[in-house]
Amino acid sequence: MASGKKHREKNPQKWLQKLRDKYRLVILNEETLEEKFSFRLSRLNVFIAIGAIAILLIFLTTYIIAFTPLREYIPGYASVNFQKNLYDLGLKADSIEQDFRQKDLYIHNIKNIIEGKEIDEKIPVPKDSAKSKNYANIKDKKSKEDSLLREEVESQNKYSLSPSFTTGNNTPSLSISGQNFYCPLKGMITNEFNPRINHYGVDIVSQKNEAIEATLSGTVIFANWTVETGWVIAIQHQGNIISVYKHNSVLLKKQGTFVKAGEPIAIVGETGELSSGPHLHFELWYNGNPINPKEYISF
Repeated sequence: MASGKKHREKNPQKWLQKLRDKYRLVILNEETLEEKFSFRLSRLNVFIAIGAIAILLIFLTTYIIAFTPLREYIPGYASVNFQKNLYDLGLKADSIEQDFRQKDLYIHNIKNIIEGKEIDEKIPVPKDSAKSKNYANIKDKKSKEDSLLREEVESQNKYSLSPSFTTGNNTPSLSISGQNFYCPLKGMITNEFNPRINHYGVDIVSQKNEAIEATLSGTVIFANWTVETGWVIAIQHQGNIISVYKHNSVLLKKQGTFVKAGEPIAIVGETGELSSGPHLHFELWYNGNPINPKEYISF
């Protein structure tokens, strides 16, 4: 038993001794057996060298990932310039937004000058009428007076002799054949109605600064400038009829205004890229389709 204990105590010493034992690594010429290089090594030196090389590789890899552009090729890492590009894009977006605000303010003030209003330093924020009013106490119930008024109106239109027809939802609408169109402008027609070439109206030449009149009573649904046809005004009439007046020099009515048949709505002009001289381009639309105005109006 005593010899076994001594044997176990000597084993660690032998293992440390083996780590310190020296070895010679010799590199010879195979043909001449001439010694080229020789190294004195021990197992401990080899372990230390391998550990040092491993630590050096780990340090170099960490440095490359943290401080060089090569890290963008490693999955999971963004580009080195990503943050800078994102910051630059944010500045450009902010400058573009400010530029748009200045242009909107410029256009807003031009409208104020035309309408005779004061110039604003900032574009006014539209108020939300729904938030400023309290609708909680409103009750959607028909009163006795409302019911009597409805019966009176329905009884007045019940025996109407005006030309009409009934639509699918039982609401009466005037037929186009029963309408009495008013001539919008007296003159000579120089260009006929031709849908094949996308000419959905007639061109009427008249004297300069002649007034253009509404062909039927109705509500102005469009009154504004367009690049191709200049100042344009369009009117919605009963019976799903729309009349359009293009190339005007001046508009006399605004959008949302109710006009009567024969009432002046614009002045003859030659505005727009598609105009070659002072004239009126007049269109009639029925149920969403263009129709020939000459079939209903004598110019």
